[in-house]
Amino acid sequence: MGIVNTLLRSVTWWNGATLNTSLFTWRKGIKVGEDDQGNVYYHNRDDSKRWVMFNGEIEATRVNADWHGWLHRTFDEIPSEKPLVHKAWEKPHQENLTGTALAYAPSGSIRRSQPAERRDYEAWVPE
Repeated sequence: MGIVNTLLRSVTWWNGATLNTSLFTWRKGIKVGEDDQGNVYYHNRDDSKRWVMFNGEIEATRVNADWHGWLHRTFDEIPSEKPLVHKAWEKPHQENLTGTALAYAPSGSIRRSQPAERRDYEAWVPE
């Protein structure tokens, strides 16, 4: 299984970091921090490139707002060293669950195991 995993990683990005990304990170990457999901963040020596090595599934919505701002140069402070001040009304970060079993389904959705019974609708029946 190890050889198959290595082969998949060398030619696809969705099975983990590609071989080139892993080599670039090993050679040029300077680790700057890690988030609560185990994703590791890097930059190169002159800080002209910033990137993340995902822990598990590669899904952009797994990057929280603090690290997203650093990756996209909204701010230069490293979130692990100087965390953002959050407002009391802010909800904790949650990845996008669209397309998964955990995706939101409103009460009338056919994806729910027990769709809501509707009394405000009468189906048309031909005479």
